Amino acid sequence: MNKAHIFAGKIEAGIVWINTWFLRDLRTPFGGMKQSGIGREGGHNSFEFYTEKTNITVKL
Repeated sequence: MNKAHIFAGKIEAGIVWINTWFLRDLRTPFGGMKQSGIGREGGHNSFEFYTEKTNITVKL
C-alpha cells in the first residue's frame, strides 16, 4: 500500500484508483490534468478552479 501511495503521488492524474476502478465519492475532487480537463468539480473543490489536486482511491 505504501508503494501504491508513493506511485500515485508521483504521476500527473486527476484520479488514481488502487485495487478498484470507477469508484467515486461525489464529495471528492474529479477532473483531468493538463489538456484533459478544465479544473475540478465536486465538494469544496468546485471553488478551487486553479488547483492541481489528485484523488487517490483505495479499496480495502
